[in-house]
Formats: sequence, C-alpha cells, structure tokens
Amino acid sequence: MHADNPIDWREWGPDALAEAQDSGRPILLSIGYAACHWCHVMAHESFSDPAVAAIVNANFVAIKVDREERPDLDAIYMKATQALTGSGGWPMTVFATPDGRPFFAGTYYPPERTGGMPSFTEVLEAIDTAWRQRRDEADASANAIAAHLADSFGPLATTGERLDVWGVLDRVSAEFDPIHGGFGTAPKFPAPLLVDALLVKGEPGSLDVAQRTLDAMARGGIHDQIGGGFARYSVDAAWVVPHFEKMLYDNALLLGAYTRGWRRVPDHDPVLRAQFERVVRGIVGWLARDLLLPSGGFASSLDADSLDAHGRQHEGIYYCWTPELLTDALGPEDGAWAAEVFHVTTTGTFEHGLSTLQLRGNPDAARLASVSERLLAERAERFAPARDDKVIAAWNGWVIDALVWAAEVFGEPGWLELARGAAECLWRDHWDCRLHRSSLAGVAAPVTGFAEDYGAVALGFARLAGALGDAEWLRRAETLLEQALELFAADDGGFYDAAADAEELFARPRDTSDNPTPSGTSALVAALRLVALLADRPDLASWADAAALTLRGLLEQAPRFAGSALVDALVADEARTGLRPAVAVVVASDPLGELSRATWRMAPIGTAVVTGPAGTSGFAHHFEDRTRPDAYICRGTTCFAPTSDLTELRTALWSRAN
Repeated sequence: MHADNPIDWREWGPDALAEAQDSGRPILLSIGYAACHWCHVMAHESFSDPAVAAIVNANFVAIKVDREERPDLDAIYMKATQALTGSGGWPMTVFATPDGRPFFAGTYYPPERTGGMPSFTEVLEAIDTAWRQRRDEADASANAIAAHLADSFGPLATTGERLDVWGVLDRVSAEFDPIHGGFGTAPKFPAPLLVDALLVKGEPGSLDVAQRTLDAMARGGIHDQIGGGFARYSVDAAWVVPHFEKMLYDNALLLGAYTRGWRRVPDHDPVLRAQFERVVRGIVGWLARDLLLPSGGFASSLDADSLDAHGRQHEGIYYCWTPELLTDALGPEDGAWAAEVFHVTTTGTFEHGLSTLQLRGNPDAARLASVSERLLAERAERFAPARDDKVIAAWNGWVIDALVWAAEVFGEPGWLELARGAAECLWRDHWDCRLHRSSLAGVAAPVTGFAEDYGAVALGFARLAGALGDAEWLRRAETLLEQALELFAADDGGFYDAAADAEELFARPRDTSDNPTPSGTSALVAALRLVALLADRPDLASWADAAALTLRGLLEQAPRFAGSALVDALVADEARTGLRPAVAVVVASDPLGELSRATWRMAPIGTAVVTGPAGTSGFAHHFEDRTRPDAYICRGTTCFAPTSDLTELRTALWSRAN
C-alpha cells in the first residue's frame, strides 16, 4: 500500500534499527492495517506529499508496520500511545529513540491544523527540534515510559476468593442495551464472545440478552443485508452506520455465535430461527465468494473505502443505496418494497443522501432472497473495496472452528470442505517445525506465530479432527500445543503472547483481555481443553486449569473484556455441579448424518464430538469395539449406554451424572 509513497519507509527489523542507531536519527513508527479507513486518509493526505516526505526522510528513520502481522509491536506501542495520550487507534504514530523506546505518540494527524490538533508537519518539525535541542529529555522520557510499560503487562490481580461465575455473567448482562441490543454505547462492537458466554448459561434471562443482541445486529446496518457478513463496528449505538471495513476474525467468531445461538432458539419461534440461519448462510456465502483464496485459506479483510464513478475514494459507498438506485436496479414495485424493507430513505441514514441497508419487520423470505440476489448482482458492477490477501494463522483457525460448527449444525458438506481446505493451507504454508503468523500467495512471512495463532489453529484442527474422524488433525493439534507450552509458558501458569525466543523488545507483551478476538491465553486454554478430551491428555487439561487461574482477575474486574474466559469458567463451574465436559462418539460413515448433526445441535458447549465409522482410531475413545451406528456419551471413564434415539441422546448429553 505504501510502496509508492515518497517517504522512504523501512520494514521493521535489524537493518532499520541499525540505520537509526548509526545515524542518530529518531524513528518515526507508523502502525496500521490494510482495511483501516483513517490509515488510507493519512496516507493520501500526508504520506503521499513530497514536502512531508522531505522532512521525514531528512530527519527520521521511517518504519511502517502492519499490526496484523506484528501484534507484538502493536501491543507495546499501543500501550505507550494510550499512556501518553489517554486513547489509541490507527494509524498509530509513534516517535521513538533509535533503539525503539517511545517518547511521543499519537494517532491520525491532519495535513493542516484543525481546531486544537496540530498538523502532521507541525508535529514532525516539533519532534525534530526537540530531538536536536533536548535529546536528553527525550531519552529520559523514553526510559521512564519503557520502564512503566515493562511492568504493565500481565494478569490483573485477583481477590483469591472463589469466583462467582453466575454473578460475573449477571454483571455482563447488566451492561446490556435494552433498546438497541449489544453492550455499552457508541461506538458499539459485536460481542460474539460475550454472546457465547450467555448461551452457555442457558436460562431465560441470559438467553434473552444473547438473542436480542444477535437479532439487533442481524437487522442493523452493520450487517451486509445482501452480501452477508458484518462490518467491524457501528459508529452509533443502534447499529445503523458501520465502520465499513469487513474483517475475517469478526465474521469467524460471529459465524460461531450465530450457529450456537440458532441451537438455543425454540421451535416455536421460527422467525428468529430463520433470521439466524439467514445470517449464518450469509457469512459463509461471503467468506466463499469474497475472501476464499486459491490456496484454500481466507484473506484477511476488505477495505472500508472504494471508488466512486469519478475515481474518488469514499468510505462505505460500495454498500449504500438511495430509493432511486433501488428503483433502477429492481423496477418501481420491488424498488419501493426494498426501500421500505431496508429502510432506505430520501434523506439517507448515512451521508450524502445515502442509506445503509437495515432489515425492518419480517418480510416474505422468498421475495427477500430474490431482491437481495438482484441487488447483489447490481452492486457487483460497482468498484469493490480492495482485499488484503494475506493469510493470518489465528484468524483462519477461528474460521475453521466456526465452519465445522456451522457445517454440522446445518448439514452442509461444502462448508466442511471449506474448513478442511483452510486447515490444509495452514499446515502446508504456515508450518515448518514452527507455526508462522502470516503468508501471502503461499509464501510464509518469517515472523513466527504468537500464542493466539497456536491456540486458534490447534482448536480448529482439533474440531476438524472430530468432525471428520481423522486423528491426523488431532496429532497436528497436539504438536502445536506441545510446542506452545515450550514457547509461551509463564512462571504463574499462564502464557505470554510472544514466544520466548522472539525478537527482544523493551517489553514482552502479555494481555489476558479479549479485544475483538480471544486473548492468546484464552485461545490456548480453549484448545487445550478440546485436545485434552479428544486425546485423553489430562496433562493438557492441567495446563488449561493453571492458565485459567491467571484470567480470574480479569473476570472479577473487567468481565466485558473476558468473554472467552467466562465461557471457560462457566463450563468449569458446570463441572463442579456435576455436568462434566463429555466426549460424544458417533459411529457413522457420514460425518453429517442425522445422529452426528443431532449431537452437535444438542451438546452442551464444552463437549467434544467425534464422528467416524467403526474401526476409527487415534482418539481417546476408540471405535474398534463399537460397530453399531449409535452415539456413545462418555465422561471420563464413565460411558452411557449407546443410543440412536434422539431423546435418550439428549438425556445423556445433559445428564449430571459423574
């Protein structure tokens, strides 16, 4: 993206850092990502300006970092930016000493002074003057910031008392927005990890919060009503106007949440069931149509911006409509119907008279599908947002996990093949005795994986192993986890985000909180739990137990940012009350047969499901002596009587017998 900028950008690495130290110039570090709207804006306004470039090239060593490839750099410099300014965001603009210690930071700077915000040129000139005339002060400030940040990573302190997980869940529910759904105020982010936690509990109050949140997002402008998938977040509290970039990780986690949410909708609410299924099918359709790569992996994101007919960049223009545009695409009758159903107004709900598409009421499903298909075809004639084709290991791991869930619950063999293709891409392109974080066109970048990569990929591999009855994927998951325990383990039983042999920075990042995605610790805990069940590895379960304890302080102090830890805590609490996580072995040659699908639909979260023909081996509960096409539910060494009766199956899955 920045190759043609007149600024002489370097890649982060020893060469750039050596140049800074040899020249004595400070570092201008710009951290962003491909789909970031304001990154595009600053690139156009400032990074493409020869006059700005002249100042930068003469006085700084300019380094550009993709935060998605280097989450470790993003984490530590974001901490610095937040400490210095009280907020953060991208593009992140950091000024650092030649050895990388930050002394000044901000985010977006405009080309001209705006209100109280200085222009980027003013900032560059002020930093250059300060570096030349007061370098000792900058160096002292950098020392203080680095020392503070080095001590700021790690688990939050815990009271040491027994955790009341139901009370934690009630605190999360108390932050629910009863008017618009979701949690908190604007900007409002999807919260699939919290939704999953609410679905674990399963009582009417928590289910209501989860389902109303899922329904509100599904109806909002944040949801691509005709193309499927979700934008990154809503700028308002009512989900009307999104920040239009579409990220793989959001959609992977939302695919899982809507699938598990669908399982909890009662049969007597067919409208909500149909709504959630429409969302699931839309996400998978979007993944297969817009993000699937020839390698079988999934690309990272689509930009927020795209071109208009005059070649100018606009955020969201690809997705928005007017009543006139709807009529042009559909004709007067269907155009008027679509304007009403999608709340497209003459004044607009976005900007410049344009409207995002929101779903109003419960329109006829067949007509909605027909109109959506025609609008999608019309939209395809517009200038599409750019796609970031790099494959991120962790994000693809979450996609694999979610696709397996969706394939089993909805009986879609093609979705299972999508999951298998992504898994094969990761093993082929990202593994060479170490897991690599990213690849492009089948070539892995040299940066090795982080804790979240190992956890998410191992989880996806293990879930795929169970669905296919293929123990080779389980062995690969075990390999990843055994290496992860060597690379990321901390003395307190938790995990660092970066490996022990990774590049030494001024701080080793370790964040136990979830952001849009599970923390590295939570990702590894989830994978350890599943693999421990499938492979009968109590040692891995013990690692998960120890790591989960390091998440206790977060659950006590900031549960909104601990959704994945809360899921684990709720499952563990069920274990103390008698419902231990089970292994469900389904003897069947068809991984999507009726009995297997029923098991996936009914099993409590935390259950490990394995489907395979008689004679399948390599799992904790072997199939050799099980020839009948039945389901076998086992908790530890205790197994229920085999059954193919769905009522008996549900009883066994939810039995609290030890």
